Amino acid sequence: MDWLLYENEAYNKGYQYVCGVDEAGRGPLAGPVCAAAVIFPKGLIIEGVNDSKKLSEKKREALFDVICESALAYSIVFADVDEIEEVNILRATMNAMKRAVESLSIEADFAYIDGNTMPPIEINGECIVKGDAKSMSVACASILAKVSRDRLMLKYAEEYPQYGFEKHKGYGTKVHTEALREFGPCPIHRLSFLKKILK
Repeated sequence: MDWLLYENEAYNKGYQYVCGVDEAGRGPLAGPVCAAAVIFPKGLIIEGVNDSKKLSEKKREALFDVICESALAYSIVFADVDEIEEVNILRATMNAMKRAVESLSIEADFAYIDGNTMPPIEINGECIVKGDAKSMSVACASILAKVSRDRLMLKYAEEYPQYGFEKHKGYGTKVHTEALREFGPCPIHRLSFLKKILK
């Protein structure tokens, strides 16, 4: 598999700073959604990178530091629960992706976005369905977003220990839904996601 197929296509069209963009946390019942963007030097492949969902937590954590050290620029941003509830999860995710691109210390001139929806960015870009399994920079953005969100959910686990966030990171597992029914929601729960659970 050619990890740089997409990036090289953009370079061949004359773009200089190609960023990959991905998110983590669209599906959970609690916590923010996180988006990351990353630009690498041309031709760089980081050994061991894959779609973040296919990597162990330990492997993602190890790669996180390598990605940050290897990147020309990277950014990690969150859309919190208030924003998710105000505008809906899709728009909050798109807003976070837009902010991630705009927060890069080097201005990107092209973006590859994981998924099938283009955020409202002001540079050219292209969506790649399952991009985190096809593009080096998107896969690395996926790892940055996933690790950053997981770390934040571990902090929330200390703040709200009754929900077990350290185990499920806010996703709707049996343990989580049972805790919700017992204790009710806390300030980081997405109330619009809980209607079926808390009937």
